Amino acid sequence: MLHHSWGFMYGPGHGWFMGGFGSLFGLLLIGLLVFMLVRLFQRPTAGTGARRDREDSMEILKRKYANGDISTEEFRKIRSLLKE
Repeated sequence: MLHHSWGFMYGPGHGWFMGGFGSLFGLLLIGLLVFMLVRLFQRPTAGTGARRDREDSMEILKRKYANGDISTEEFRKIRSLLKE
């Protein structure tokens, strides 16, 4: 019987990366690396979402005040809460 060596230490199908679990492990490893690279190059967004929400809320408040939906007292009270 012929023995074909594929360049692996113990031939094809043996070892950590050659079995069925090894293929799954390799895919998980590649996925983890891709995930880490994406997270590394993302812009930090901590705090910017809250600031944007506050600015949007302020715009809505100004619009309601301009339309006469809320009184000056309500406007000032809500504005002070949003600035905190």
